[in-house]
Amino acid sequence: MSAFAVHTRATGSQARAGLLSTAHGAIETPVFMPVGTRGTVRTQTLGQLERLAPPMLLANTYHLLLRPGIEVFERFGGLHRWMGWTRSILTDSGGFQVFSLATSRTIDDEGAAFQEVVDGPRVVLTPERSIAMQRAIGSDVMMVLDHCVEATCEHAEAQVAMERTHRWARRSLAARGESGQLFAIVQGARFEDLRRISAAELTSIEGFDGYAIGGLAVGEERAEREDLTELVASLLPEDRPRYLMGVGTPLDILEAVHRGVDMFDCILPTAWAQHGRVFTMRGKVDLRKGLHRFVDAPLDETCECEACTRHSRSYLHHLVKAREPLGWQLLAEHNLHFYVRLMTDIRAAIRADAFVALREARRPIVMTEEPGDE
Repeated sequence: MSAFAVHTRATGSQARAGLLSTAHGAIETPVFMPVGTRGTVRTQTLGQLERLAPPMLLANTYHLLLRPGIEVFERFGGLHRWMGWTRSILTDSGGFQVFSLATSRTIDDEGAAFQEVVDGPRVVLTPERSIAMQRAIGSDVMMVLDHCVEATCEHAEAQVAMERTHRWARRSLAARGESGQLFAIVQGARFEDLRRISAAELTSIEGFDGYAIGGLAVGEERAEREDLTELVASLLPEDRPRYLMGVGTPLDILEAVHRGVDMFDCILPTAWAQHGRVFTMRGKVDLRKGLHRFVDAPLDETCECEACTRHSRSYLHHLVKAREPLGWQLLAEHNLHFYVRLMTDIRAAIRADAFVALREARRPIVMTEEPGDE
């Protein structure tokens, strides 16, 4: 039986609300997963994460394989106990590093070999080693190793990478054993014919618990990303979760939910916070701007995070300009709170059959700067 069930579908949209069951709890979808690449969400303490209460975090197989290494997780019994997190964890397979570290790696059908430093040891990542590491981590949801390429690459290059992804998916499935759930990853860059082939090939293989849409937000235009997301989602099974990897902005999430996607992750909430950029219910705000210097008002009157309930915009502006770590920490917590609240509102709207109205109301907000901050 599938560990996923769709409970509600929106009228006038492909949006759906469901429940994904894992070894560490049930997860209401659509869901956003904060990114904890190295076993930590940047700047956030475990206490902050527990108050935020996202049902699932994302961790990265490649980076945890490098440091601290598989032996630590074998000794401690997995990432949950080691970091103290009691909810679910999804692990990326290292496939994104195949793309992002392309200048320091070689690749063939066996796997990818990374040279982190000159004259240093090579790190070889194969489908089998990726799965072994994810099993040691104790991931609730594991990803197959895939070959991600830039969306704007040539058709022939995208086809080679897609076909390699399919072979690696079969090897990942064979290495899985009885551990966790395993998602396949649809590739094919910006080419509709390849995306159709990839979805058909992977869904014909028995044993995958869900499917991810990979290779987006890596060079394509927004409209192209939305069209490809809609296409691939329409080709995936109704009774399996659909995960759009590494995407994205609040607007990306609204549009992908509208097209039938259930799961998301992105570094944007913490990455933007590092540079003083935040999301509010009146639009995006750049706290580096001098106009906030004398503002004795909260960042977002509707938000219950510490940045909004205890500090003025003037003080947050000062922290950002002075490059105080506390500023990054507070703004990251705020942005993560914004994302978690957005997903809560989306799920409630789908269940109330009001998602289309929510999407139309929120799109202008998440696309623009707050009035006065242009």
